[in-house]
Amino acid sequence: MSVNQGTRAYDAVIVGAGHNGLVAAAYLARAGRSVLVLERLGHTGGAAVSSTPFAGVEARLSRYSYLVSLLPRKIVADLGLDFRLRSRTISSYTPVERAGRPTGLLVGGGEARTRDAFARLTGGAREYAAWQRFYGMTGRVAERVFPTLTEPLPTRDELRRRVDDESAWRALFEEPIGAAVEEYFEDDLVRGVVLTDALIGTFADAHDPSLAQNRCFLYHVIGGGTGAWDVPVGGMGALTDALAAAARAAGAEIVTGHEAVRVTGDEYGAEVTYRTAEGEGVAAARHVLVNAAPQELATLTGDTPPEPAEGAQLKVNMLLTRLPKLRDPDVDPREAFAGTFHIAEGYGQLATAHAQAAAGRLPAAPPSEIYCHSLTDPTILGPELAGRGYQTLTLFGLHTPARLFDRDNDGVREELLAATLAELDAHLAEPLADCLATDADGRPCIEAKTPLDLERDLRLPGGNIFHRALSWPYSQAETGRWGVETPHPRVLLCGAGAVRGGGVSGVPGHNAAMAVLEQGA
Repeated sequence: MSVNQGTRAYDAVIVGAGHNGLVAAAYLARAGRSVLVLERLGHTGGAAVSSTPFAGVEARLSRYSYLVSLLPRKIVADLGLDFRLRSRTISSYTPVERAGRPTGLLVGGGEARTRDAFARLTGGAREYAAWQRFYGMTGRVAERVFPTLTEPLPTRDELRRRVDDESAWRALFEEPIGAAVEEYFEDDLVRGVVLTDALIGTFADAHDPSLAQNRCFLYHVIGGGTGAWDVPVGGMGALTDALAAAARAAGAEIVTGHEAVRVTGDEYGAEVTYRTAEGEGVAAARHVLVNAAPQELATLTGDTPPEPAEGAQLKVNMLLTRLPKLRDPDVDPREAFAGTFHIAEGYGQLATAHAQAAAGRLPAAPPSEIYCHSLTDPTILGPELAGRGYQTLTLFGLHTPARLFDRDNDGVREELLAATLAELDAHLAEPLADCLATDADGRPCIEAKTPLDLERDLRLPGGNIFHRALSWPYSQAETGRWGVETPHPRVLLCGAGAVRGGGVSGVPGHNAAMAVLEQGA
């Protein structure tokens, strides 16, 4: 579908049909505004898509983003989305060798079972009691902070009063998260499991004075007011398909293959120049909402770009004929892989991996975490695959900054993938390679994406999955009322790089729409 060439006027033009752009489009269209969404790619969804990456294999994987925590139920309800999430019965499993034997920590399956798992690993009750105190604290913060994400930005003091817990505020907002982890916990493995939420897509040490790790940790523990990470039924593309359907049903016009190349505007309105296979066109609007990274926004408007972003993750998608057996005899693979399976993520291992990567080397023991979507939601597999017991695995690697791939992206990717899978194999009773399915051409069903691959495929600057470093969820000198404002009065940022952006949340899209509706005309 194509917009007629020449200049057309809308109430709002949205650049980018990722999930945040679609949320904004649906809200504005439902409010009676005329809306045009311009998408560069040939499909909607951005990084929140389902696709079949393996030739001739009927498995629709969440290829990039893959779990949901930060999406407010308010957005799902407001937009009447036909979209469901399913809880994971197991939170996590972390294998380790202690006293010469394979064991591990299984979190989930009920309080009594989790308490017993901590006791078996650590030899006492202390660590589980600390776990309850720590996550009781973060849970109370989540209940107070999460509802503010779809409200006008509070000031720092307002949010602090809302949290109403000075020790929690100090631990999460003022001191490096490593201090709290070390204060609460003694066991190295338990410390590492806790710290990982501070390092997803964020290259930082536990004691980094920038507190980038704290901001990452905060967003990972406040989702839904509980911190739970859920599985999207039908894959992540089910969400963006539902959003696109809601936007279109409300009257929004969505066109693919339309690349925005320039945004201009003044206090009265703005224009977007876009390019298609047929040539260039211009769409005028009272407001332009840019669902792209701040660097891309600066390119479109001609402004000075912000500091370059850098991603720091390896994403691996796999299809298996069966789940591999574990060396730990006390854990069923169907439970171990149902939650987050932590690999080489002890506290000391994470510190070592960060130091090695900061020195320009790949981590010798790359930390990563895995989960099996199809255990919770088998609908992503075709009936034949599901009937034969096939399963998916999604791996997310940490501490692999984009700079490590500059010299040879393809070669370093293969080296890192081999080292990462070797760390997993160390905890398996059989090699993962023996369990990999093959595609129609006989190739193993495995694909890996580095930060540079994400930059190329999705235009994520530096491959940063958050578009830039995550922000505190309160107002600062440069932020506006909703955290989506830009120096251009009729141009708003509605992507993950907005204040309170990052993750699959729809929050920046909601907030940009609210900012437009508040302005009236």
